[in-house]
Amino acid sequence: MRTRTWQLALSGTPLTASETAPRSGGRPRRGEPARARIAQGVYLVDDSPLTLSRQCRALLPALPKDSAYSHWTAASLLGLPSRNTAKLHVILAPRSVLPQRAELVVHGRELVTGDIVEMDGLPMTSGPRLFIDLAAMLTERELVVLGDALLRTGHAVPPTLSWRVHLAARRRGVVRARDALKHLDGRAQSVPESVVRHVIISGGLPAPVPQLPILDQYGRVVAHADLGYEDWKILIEYEGRQHSEADQFGRDIERYSRMAADGWLVIRFSAAHLTRPYVILDRVQQALLSRGWTPPPRI
Repeated sequence: MRTRTWQLALSGTPLTASETAPRSGGRPRRGEPARARIAQGVYLVDDSPLTLSRQCRALLPALPKDSAYSHWTAASLLGLPSRNTAKLHVILAPRSVLPQRAELVVHGRELVTGDIVEMDGLPMTSGPRLFIDLAAMLTERELVVLGDALLRTGHAVPPTLSWRVHLAARRRGVVRARDALKHLDGRAQSVPESVVRHVIISGGLPAPVPQLPILDQYGRVVAHADLGYEDWKILIEYEGRQHSEADQFGRDIERYSRMAADGWLVIRFSAAHLTRPYVILDRVQQALLSRGWTPPPRI
């Protein structure tokens, strides 16, 4: 059976300040700019790129007044890890008949104070509400990725996130959300860092510290490691594509050689390792054992 792996992607689209009002009708008249069709009878008229923000803003007048963008749409609008979907997701209070449009996935949900926020004129679910809504669709690892991003960007704070998960008792995915809460850390600076940290923690190894400061001989902070264990002087680095550029590669070599000279053991991972979590776990465990870590006794 194929094991499900991390599937989130960074596809958040920044909101733009200037928007063109939607226009309904058929084909553009002679001399008019091309129209981008948003929905039946709803068009954008100009040559500007069709961003997710503009699409949502154009469709908003055609939705019920209590509607808000949710799920993957809200995640992308907030610049959070998301998934590309063909339809926009909208949430509103339950009713006997939910509005239907071909361009939408409509969710009827009970909402509480704080579930809906407004950003640049667009109503959308708050960070804590988004965490609850996606808990039913994500693995624990994916939820940790999302939760880390919520804390890092300031769209949620730990007390509010815990409170919202508590209110969601008996909802589908809430147990997974509770488990993910234990592992969230807003210090993680990227999706891969969150993935690697969760692989390590869920494998029963000690939790590494995100953005561990590295000090020189005078006690000055000279660098930060993606993840690390100060007690065992082990650093864990994720190398993205930018690390292959000539200038960055040279800086990495200088940094790693300094760390090694100071007694740090550096383990490096890349995108290829994210689909082989057992490799990450095995190498970190071997490094810990080599530095004197003793596994806890089995019960």
